[in-house]
Amino acid sequence: MIQKIKRPAVWIPVVLLLFSGILAFQVKNDKLFALAKNIDIFATLIRELDSYYVDEINPDELVTIGINAMLEELDPYTEYIPEEESDDFRMLTTGEYAGVGALIGNRGGGNMILMPYTGFPAQNAGLKIADYIIKIDSVDVSGKNTSEVSELLKGPANTSVKVTVKRDRDTLEFSLIRKKISLKNVPFYGKLDEKTGYIKLADFTTNASSEVRNALVALKAQGADRLILDLRDNPGGLLNEAVEIVNLFIPKGKEVVKTIGKLQNVNYTYKTTKTPIDKEIPLVVLINERSASAAEIVAGALQDYDRAVLVGRKSFGKGLVQTTIPLTYNAQAKITTAKYYIPSGRCIQAIDYAQTRENGSVTTVPDSLRKAFKTANGRTVLDGAGIEPDEKIEEVTYAPISYTLVAGNHIFDFATQYFYKNKAISNPMTFQISDQDYEEFKKFLVGKDYDYTTYTEKSLSDLEKYVEKETYYQEIKAQLEAIKAKVNHSKENDLDTHKKEIRKILSEEIVSRYYFQEGMIEAGLDEDPAVELAKSYLNTSSKYVKTLTASAK
Repeated sequence: MIQKIKRPAVWIPVVLLLFSGILAFQVKNDKLFALAKNIDIFATLIRELDSYYVDEINPDELVTIGINAMLEELDPYTEYIPEEESDDFRMLTTGEYAGVGALIGNRGGGNMILMPYTGFPAQNAGLKIADYIIKIDSVDVSGKNTSEVSELLKGPANTSVKVTVKRDRDTLEFSLIRKKISLKNVPFYGKLDEKTGYIKLADFTTNASSEVRNALVALKAQGADRLILDLRDNPGGLLNEAVEIVNLFIPKGKEVVKTIGKLQNVNYTYKTTKTPIDKEIPLVVLINERSASAAEIVAGALQDYDRAVLVGRKSFGKGLVQTTIPLTYNAQAKITTAKYYIPSGRCIQAIDYAQTRENGSVTTVPDSLRKAFKTANGRTVLDGAGIEPDEKIEEVTYAPISYTLVAGNHIFDFATQYFYKNKAISNPMTFQISDQDYEEFKKFLVGKDYDYTTYTEKSLSDLEKYVEKETYYQEIKAQLEAIKAKVNHSKENDLDTHKKEIRKILSEEIVSRYYFQEGMIEAGLDEDPAVELAKSYLNTSSKYVKTLTASAK
């Protein structure tokens, strides 16, 4: 028997298509009307406030507050940038500004130089860490806040500025010529031993990939045949710079990241376009909870291609892409326009800003909903919560006394005093203060306030608050007091108990006085647990290779 097939009625899909088009047109019209209506209400309200409110208002300030409040309902990366903040925004995205090239801040006694950047006017002129700024040109800045002092130091390139500072007992005046300042994305690179190269990548502003490329080429020329790329505390930045850095280690034509958003023009697949510098060199990438955005793209792509072993702690989890949109009157908006997906197909965004709770808090992706993906070698990786390292390392925790000595500026002040007394020190990697220096530090602390609460004291205090409500409190009160007395006695010895830890912090701070930012980074690498673990991978090829194969998981 032959089955007769009925031909479908051609008018049905035509009607459905027409109906859906009318519906879409209606929805779009409704949204446009709602936008126009609410913008008109907002503008009318501002005009009426300006006319009728009992006191004078600042329309610019009110509108900015309103815009920022509106954007807070979206995500923390969507921002309004008024014209007066454009220079600061440009510095964040490009790393460039015109000024003297120094980080300044307040250390309790006024604004001072915290770090003159190597090779720029402040450092070239001889300004030092801990120089108190008392005058800029003819302006007394002793009562001004840090942002006001910073603005006075900035200005058009090739213009002059006089800076008067207090250094120890001396008052010094420096004449500087402002220059275009381009902050380094790679503040330090070097060899940790005969074979191991190290690159610290601190940011992803313009030229980040060129700086990494130059550092890699230089290290290879010096004999390095294995590499540590340190992305810890790197907040990210320009996406194209991340793609170029990945391209240094993987072949041409490989996908690095894909962006997908609501509009077609933000959907794009970024691929490597150049021949890599070295696609074989053993590579370990260091990450932590403050590695974000472009840093996660680099770490994630290298992990997805099994090109590097990742060591550290789970990264921040920012899988969102922002686009800068020009607005009228030279204002700008930085708007989240897409999510990004690394080569395995995973998006590592950890927070779902679209699912804000009623109390205003945001939700994270629960472990049960994280999806599994595969690397090139078949290793399992998960989406939805940052980049997981191949080997986790616990965060280094410091004793409460160490935190207090740093927060109270005692470490900073002693390092400054040491610098005034000592003209030179050994190289950053080997320098350590002597036992005699440490005894001097203990004398330096006499009479200074550095009280702190130990973990044990906090626990005892919490316990006492709890048992005070119990009927047996009087029975154990004497025992609690005895324990507290023992804890206080031990606390007196904390400078000796935690001597090794405090000495290291002191030594790194002192190194910064002589070798600035680069030296401080280098000094911090000594006995760094993550660096030591990375070196163990690079020194043991079997361990390195096994980690990058599916059987390792």
